[in-house]
Order: sequence, then C-alpha cells, then structure tokens
Amino acid sequence: MSLEIKIPSPGESITQVLLANWLVENGAIVEKDQEIAEIDSDKATLAISSPERGKITILIEAGTNVAVGAIAATLEVVEGEVGNTTVKVDAAAVKEVKSSGQDAMKEKPVTAEPEKVVGKSGIAGDKSKGLKDKEVSLATPLARQLMAEHGITDDKLKEFFARYHFTREDVKFYLENKDRLPDNKKEAKQREDDRQVMTPLRKKLAERLVSVKNQTAMLTTFNEVNMTPIFELRNKYKDKFKEKHGVSLGFMSFFTRACSLALMDFPMVNAMIDGDEIVTHNYTDIGIAVSTPKGLMVPVLRNAEEMTLADIEAKIKELATKARDKKITLEELSGGTFTITNGGVFGSLLSTPIINPPQSAILGMHNIVERPIAVKGKVEIHPMMYVALSYDHRIIDGKDSVSFLVRVKELLENPVRLAFDDGKAEERLFGL
Repeated sequence: MSLEIKIPSPGESITQVLLANWLVENGAIVEKDQEIAEIDSDKATLAISSPERGKITILIEAGTNVAVGAIAATLEVVEGEVGNTTVKVDAAAVKEVKSSGQDAMKEKPVTAEPEKVVGKSGIAGDKSKGLKDKEVSLATPLARQLMAEHGITDDKLKEFFARYHFTREDVKFYLENKDRLPDNKKEAKQREDDRQVMTPLRKKLAERLVSVKNQTAMLTTFNEVNMTPIFELRNKYKDKFKEKHGVSLGFMSFFTRACSLALMDFPMVNAMIDGDEIVTHNYTDIGIAVSTPKGLMVPVLRNAEEMTLADIEAKIKELATKARDKKITLEELSGGTFTITNGGVFGSLLSTPIINPPQSAILGMHNIVERPIAVKGKVEIHPMMYVALSYDHRIIDGKDSVSFLVRVKELLENPVRLAFDDGKAEERLFGL
C-alpha cells in the first residue's frame, strides 16, 4: 500500500512554506512517527513525521518553496507493519534456532584472548602488554588490510594519532577526518565563501527587527539587582522544590513573577499601540525568548500574574522544549503583552534588547557577576545583575519606565513580596 506525505499547514494565513531539510535518505526505510523532514515558515519551524513504517520516495528536493498540501513524498508501507497488525512468529522455529544456537555454543566455547597486533616485521604481539619497541608500528590485521586498500602508510597514522598502535576503527576515523586537518605545507590558505538562502523564519525576524527600529521611539533604561536574596532562597529550597514539583528552581520564574506584578502597577508598560488607539490589558501574557537552532522564538505564558513559581518553571520548560523540538504551535507563539530575554546565559554583561512588536516594552536579563558594592556604609562583594528595559517612548513615559524597573528590582531583592498578589508585603503587614 502506498501513502502520500503532504506538506502540512503551520497556520491559517500561511499558504507557502520552505521544505528546509530531509532528515532521511531517498529510498530509506523509516519507522512510524519518525521525523523525516523539516519545513520553515515565517512563524516557526515544524517537523513532518512518517504515518507508517515503510520505504520513502522523495518527490520534492530540500530548499524548495512549496504550497501547503503539496505531495512531498510517497511511502510504500511494509507488509505486516500497517497499523496495529501483529506479525506471527513460529514458536517451534524459535525453539529450534535457540537449541541450535546453544549446541553451537557447547561445541565451540568462546575464550577471551587479548587482541593480537602485527608490526611491520610481521611479528604478532599482545597489545595488552604494551609497546616495547616504539620504532615499530603495530596494527591489527584488519587495520593493516584497510590501510593497504587505501594506500595509507604507517607514518601517516603515526603523525595523525601521535602513537604507534592502531585498530581498524582508528584507520576508519583517519579516513573520515584527515581532510579536516590544516595542511601546513600549503603556501596560501584557500579562501571560500558559502551562500545559503535565508529561511522564512529568519527573514521575517529580520523584517520585524528593522521595522521596530524605524517605527518606534525606542529608549532603554538600566538598573542593577543584588541577587544574594534569591541565591539564598534557591540554595535553601531548591531540593525540596524539585522533589515536590518535579522541576528545577531557576531564576526565570523569579523575574517572570516580579514583572507580572510590576506590570499590574504600571499598565502602560503592558500596553500597545493599535492605529490611533492605546490598548491596555488587565492581564499579563509574558513571552520568554528562547534560542533555537533555527533562530529566536518567543513562546508566551498566559496569565502569568496568576501563576506560582512552580507553574512558571513547568510552563517555561514545556514551551522551550517544544520550541527546540520544532513542535511549538502558532497559538503558543502569539499574543504576548510583554517579553523577557536572557542574554546572560551566553555571558552578556549588558545590552539594549529590541522590542517585540506590537508590544511596547521588553526586559533584558544579563550575566550574574560578583562585584563590590556599598552595603550600610561597608564594601561587600555580592552577585549582581544588570537589567535593562527597552520601551516605546511614544506611550511609556520615562517616569513609568524607570519606576517599573525599580519595582522589579525591589521585588527581586525582597523575594518574599513575590508571594503576595500585589507584591506589597510590608504595606499589608502594617495596614498601609
């Protein structure tokens, strides 16, 4: 039976995609649900899976722009493997094979002998006893046979491995990697250029970033956060947290919770421009920037203000995994009201993040570095992080942007306040 493998639709508004890559060879036998190809759109990268086990015939080459619904390949289903069909096995035959195998083992017992190696002189020796004569190149018989087939001399292997004994696997490794080594004998380095067509996702990302720079009055304000309180809380509760909730306690949950509370106090930071109107929200849908092999993606946490630290950690892990595995949906990538990006995971000390349109602000996290700071008139060393808020000055005033970032700093430096819906622990304590 032959099946058609068609190009799926990444979303309602998308009619054409790029068949980016085939993950299997033409004519290969693929398993049911095995990923066989990748498609790129201007929204996301998705994988195509095989519906059944069978032999695949590729009809469209990788790197081709194709219409949604086009037939990319056909699958000749292997008989006896369709659906839930079970292949029957002759028990008598299995018994016969098993008994014959046991008889063979009895007749010819296996003995563990050290591997013999042969040198140039043809003298066999025990490799486990070491190499006494370092002037003699020792190689197993299979290695010597492969060397002869490819015209490989002992000197080449000695220079490559910096040793004197070789196996067949060593020779195979040499054949696969010899061309990657720099050739010091070359008089001039060969200069080459590689050109690749931009994927729809990368092209769309480039267009959006340029449009943000051209169409918004973007400005960035900075502050720094003393991470000592969060470090102390994590060290105290991380084991119990993981044991109870099944996820690790990271920094992103603290920042997401702090931003969601601060956004409720400064709604303009959570707003956006739609034509001549300013749209505000009574909820916080926070996008978390995730780096993937295909580019930057921003999955969205819906109603982050209602989520606990455990909820946030679990949802971030789920969405990040789906984004990297190319299983994220368009719905999970759209509709955010605010974004957090963490350049600190790559070592960034300071940056000016670019707004994710149509949002009006984005928070940038950075590397945590121990620095000397003044604490109650004394110099102390603490783990510090610079934070940056880029915002659209057309609707967010400097007072709101700076006050928002200060509120985030205060919440992070006093994490107990994150447990309250409004983040105001002290005010509630004193009835203020």
